[in-house]
Amino acid sequence: MKKIIGLSFIAAVVCLTSCKKDYVPGTTNLKNASNNWWVTVSVDGVDQIGTSVLLDTYNTAADKDSIWVDDLQNIWAFKCKAAFNNSDLTFQTKGSQNEYYGLKVKLENGKILPKAGHSKSGVVTDSIYMEAHFPDDPSNSTWVIAGVARTGLVEDDY
Repeated sequence: MKKIIGLSFIAAVVCLTSCKKDYVPGTTNLKNASNNWWVTVSVDGVDQIGTSVLLDTYNTAADKDSIWVDDLQNIWAFKCKAAFNNSDLTFQTKGSQNEYYGLKVKLENGKILPKAGHSKSGVVTDSIYMEAHFPDDPSNSTWVIAGVARTGLVEDDY
């Protein structure tokens, strides 16, 4: 009986000390890049959608130097990883696999601009800009995607 109690105690101590967590849930190293965005899309200055649509950027599992850029199938149905520089808030990809279908996406001149935008109701918020190229675009156009961070306020949603 003493043996069982002793082994149970040792097992409990091992379990409790091995559960130390250094990770704080809900945090990310790339918090400046993780957001929902209301964006417009243009080619040669001509609006391609007619309204603002949602686009998401968020950290990858590595949570270090790359982000996901996901148009939630609102623009060209693309979701790809992009290299992210956390010091100057720039991102790009020379040809990242599109997770929605089999082609690669090229993003250039991606930039997050802190407090450089205004929401629909006038709230100061972050801004985003990027140029996208899609290999299945017959016109081989540069798609300019730009907008502002979603505030979460109903009056700012489109």
